[in-house]
Amino acid sequence: MKVSSFSDIEKEFIDRVHATVWCSVATLDTKNRPRSRILHPIWEGKTGWVGTRRYSLKAKHIEHNPYVSLAYVSDVARPVYVDCKAGWEESLTNKQHVSILRTESGGDSTVTPEFVITGVIFHPS
Repeated sequence: MKVSSFSDIEKEFIDRVHATVWCSVATLDTKNRPRSRILHPIWEGKTGWVGTRRYSLKAKHIEHNPYVSLAYVSDVARPVYVDCKAGWEESLTNKQHVSILRTESGGDSTVTPEFVITGVIFHPS
């Protein structure tokens, strides 16, 4: 499906990812081998926030190659695939904002909000 703006699909996207909640994310390890894991991003429009530890294996993979691929497949007839670039959020204001979002969404409050990955998901072709 080709769209000219994220706003063309935003409502449907948010509805689907909120209905599914968990997704599979694929990264490349430091030897360029694929690695998948389960994540629970919190979406604000086209930005997904993920709390993680700065020196985790996932963080090492993202440092090696910031491009990740997410798959939400609760309904096999209507999957959502998201290709994005991940990076560390350094702004204390944004970290505090994400911490509040995580608490409001029932997220894990044991993961410190200073370790947050953001991904802009829409890149028009």
